[in-house]
This record gives sequence, C-alpha cells and structure tokens, in this order.
Amino acid sequence: MYVDAPNQVIEAASGVRYAYRRTGAAGPPSPPLLLLQHYRGTLDGWDPALIDALAAERDVITLDNAGVGLSTGQACRTVRDLARDTLAFMDALGLRQADVLGYSMGGFTAQEMALLRPSAVRRLVLAATAPRGGPGIEGYPEDIVAHTGVDRLNIQDYLYAFFNHTETSQRSGLGFVGRYIEREEDRDLPVPAGVRAAQYEAVVEWGVPDPAALERLSAVTHPTFVAGGDNDRVIPSSAAHLLGGLLPRARVKVYPDSGHGFLFQHHEEFARDVRDFLR
Repeated sequence: MYVDAPNQVIEAASGVRYAYRRTGAAGPPSPPLLLLQHYRGTLDGWDPALIDALAAERDVITLDNAGVGLSTGQACRTVRDLARDTLAFMDALGLRQADVLGYSMGGFTAQEMALLRPSAVRRLVLAATAPRGGPGIEGYPEDIVAHTGVDRLNIQDYLYAFFNHTETSQRSGLGFVGRYIEREEDRDLPVPAGVRAAQYEAVVEWGVPDPAALERLSAVTHPTFVAGGDNDRVIPSSAAHLLGGLLPRARVKVYPDSGHGFLFQHHEEFARDVRDFLR
C-alpha cells in the first residue's frame, strides 16, 4: 500500500539525488506508470486510495523533482526544465519508457516530455491541466493564490482550491484529507517559499498566450486520456476540451460535480478509467 511505501533515493548523472516511491505489480509487459505532481505537490500529496487502485495492475512510481521535498538540487523554473529533470530521473532509474500521468503542473511536464523525447512515453494521461499558451491559464486566479501560496495548507485551503463548493464534493474532500494524513512516519518535507516561487514561475511562463505553442501539440501522437472536473477553479475546465481537440489521438472525460481534485474525489472511477485506457 502507498501509505507504507518506503522513500527511496536514486542519484542521477548530474549529482541530483531524487526521492521517489514505488509500489504495485512490477514487470512486463507494461512499462511503469510515472506520476507527476501539481504545484507544490510532494510524494505525500497523492491520494493513497488512487495510488493503490492504480497499483493493483501497474508498477506505479511517484517522485519529487529536483529541489522539491526530499530531493536535492535546484528547483526548476520552467516547464522545459521540469521535463528534462524528469527524463534525467528516468535515465537514473534505467527506464527507457513509461506511461506518464501528469496532474496539473505535472500535466504541463508530461506534454513537454512527449515533445522532447517521444520514445520515453508510451501513453499519456493528462489530468486537470492545460496546453502551453492556452487562454486563461497565465497564473492562477487571485482567490486560488490566496489559498495555495501560504506556507502551510490547512483543510479549508484544500477544500476551497481542490473541490467543488457543493456538499457532496466538500464531503469527498474531507475524505481525501483523511487519507492524506494516514501516513504517519517517513513523510516528505514541505515545499518552502523559494521552491514555490520557482514552480510558480514555470506555471506563469507556460500560460503566456501563444497560438503558435498550441500548434506544437499536433506532434504529440501518443494515445492520450485527458480528464478533468466540471468546475475547476485552478485551471479552466474548458482546457480539457481544448487539449482534446489539439492532440491527434486524445479522448476526453469530464467528471461531474468536481474541481481540480476530481481524481481524488472520483478516485475509484478515475483509476478504473486509467487502467482501462492503459490496457
């Protein structure tokens, strides 16, 4: 189970020591499933129930990028650097190819990886994310910054930013928070202000309106599953349909009564959809 997965470390050729966790059914015929985190996310930011559901059939790897949490090095300030950093982690592990699930900022990274080194990615899952240069994604709305830019997130911050403001979604959010705190030992380190600032630079740079950048996605020919919530306050829900229209081999699913954390609220359904897609 993910709450018991040990923290592991691998050193890349650059000298960066990457912290990661690995759980699930390893080995062929499928490559590992590599999960990439959202802004200020760490190894502990994933929903253990989601990871366990994915790991029922797959070898699942989560990581801290350079400078984040338990990893050493300097935090990346552009999405391209995040993609290169993630590829360096794969090289260090000896992974020639992976299925990649990118969540929010991690979805930016996953798209860039597919463009920089197409052979490293077999299939893509893009969750609550947006294409480079798309409309309405140049930084987060002020209310979201107020809830995510604080030194320490509390329950209300999670509920406001990640879940729809309905009774059902908020109740699901409380369930996620309960699972989030299940791990009591060997937890990851929080993300300090300097690292958050570097990540936010990457988020803003990715969102600068640029129609030419949107055209790049025609080169991403990997089978892709694009997913999102129907009322995302962090990244416009319309971005899922934009991605689906730009990617040659994409299918889109929007989950009801949910926000940026739809994959935690609908973790059972989303995990089932991902497993079916990756098969």
